[in-house]
Parts: sequence; structure tokens; C-alpha cells
Amino acid sequence: MEQLAHEIAKRTLQLVDTGKSMPIVLIDGRSNSGKSTLAAEIQNIIFKDGESAPRVIHMDDLYPGWDGLAAGAEYLQRVILNPLSKNETAHWQEFNWAKNERDAWREFSGGTPLIIEGCGSLNQQSAQLADIKIWLNVDEETRQKRWLEREGSNEHWAEWAAQELDFYAREKSADLADRI
Repeated sequence: MEQLAHEIAKRTLQLVDTGKSMPIVLIDGRSNSGKSTLAAEIQNIIFKDGESAPRVIHMDDLYPGWDGLAAGAEYLQRVILNPLSKNETAHWQEFNWAKNERDAWREFSGGTPLIIEGCGSLNQQSAQLADIKIWLNVDEETRQKRWLEREGSNEHWAEWAAQELDFYAREKSADLADRI
């Protein structure tokens, strides 16, 4: 994954060098396929090699709970990507999983690369605004093992997996990717 992170960081910095102040990188794939890890690696490389750290937005902060994959993707488009595409400041509330509600406000005005990672980040609408689109494939056994390590139980595994299957069948996210 390190080689992929270097490749994406290089492409992102090339876009910055050609005058694109806010290249958008989307990283998608099924749950626990390594999206957050890849996003952090890219962010660190760009920070080291570029002039500023890119902003990373995690879809986990946008979903309104365990049944909210599609709603999180719509929220991303409506309150973050649409305003940014009009050179406006994006304002959004992160979802607090412990309270089961949106609370902390965030904002972003551009000026640095933007990395958005998580299930649902790459879809028919977001792909039109992205400069780099990545889809990660990892076998189900590895993903489920990582899920257990992160969540501590399989309580929401089937519910979330069903949403993924529905969303990705409809959006054809992997087909929209520049790199799989």
C-alpha cells in the first residue's frame, strides 16, 4: 500500500504544481479494506513533500448511524462537495456515534488537497468532481477480521454489508475508479 500512497501523493502534488489548489482524492472500497490507512499515508507524504497538509474527511464522520451509508454519501455531496465546487466554504456537522447525533461543526474552504475516504465516497455524483478516484479490494475474510478488531463484535456486520452491496450495485463505484 505504501507504493500506492506514494503514487497518489505524487499525482496530487503534480496537480497542485499545475495550479489546481484543491485536488480532490476519493478513496472507496468495502468496509475495512484499508481506506483510512491509505488516506493517512497519502496525507503524511503530501505534508512531507508539499507545502501544507491535505484535509482528510472520513465518511465515518458523515454517516448518521449504522443504517446511514447512502445518507452519508448524500450529505457529503450536499454540504461539502457542492459548496466547494462553487468556491464556497463547506460547513458540516460530524456524527457523534456515542451520542447518536450530529454535533461538532467543521468547515473547509479549499486551498489544500482534499482526501475523502470511506464507503460511499466514490459515487456517480462525487466522481464528477474528483481528480483522483481509488477503489480498494480486499478479501472478505481479511475485512471481517479487521472489523472484529475495530468494532469488537459482528453486531452490525451484516447490516452494513447489505447497505454496501446495495449502494455499490447502484453507484458502480469500482467502475468509476481511476485505480483499483
